[in-house]
Amino acid sequence: MRAFLKNYRQSPRKVRLVANVIKGRSVPQAIAELDFLAKRAGLPLKKLLLSAVANAKQAGVDKENLMIKELLVNQGVTMKRMMPAAMGSGHRINKRTSNITLILAEQAKPEARKTKSEKITKLKKKV
Repeated sequence: MRAFLKNYRQSPRKVRLVANVIKGRSVPQAIAELDFLAKRAGLPLKKLLLSAVANAKQAGVDKENLMIKELLVNQGVTMKRMMPAAMGSGHRINKRTSNITLILAEQAKPEARKTKSEKITKLKKKV
């Protein structure tokens, strides 16, 4: 279950701040985090996450069992622009873009915790 966002017009350094907040979280928890995050990259990452969840539904996986396995933010194309400067010269301005890859995985269901008495009976059976 993957989703890609290519050439998102914000620098990768700024997008990684948001990506690191939700990396490794469950999908419902990540959506809640992104709803209340005061960063511009929050909305596009939320849309990307919902797209990956829709891809997972096509495979027949429940939304509640999904977690963010991997979230990569790489540098995309850099647009080069010029800003006029003193004495007829110009300074270069780099307008950076990001390529974002989101990979979801199913959470392993935790085993039921065994009580102390169950552990003792299991040990007695071995001996």
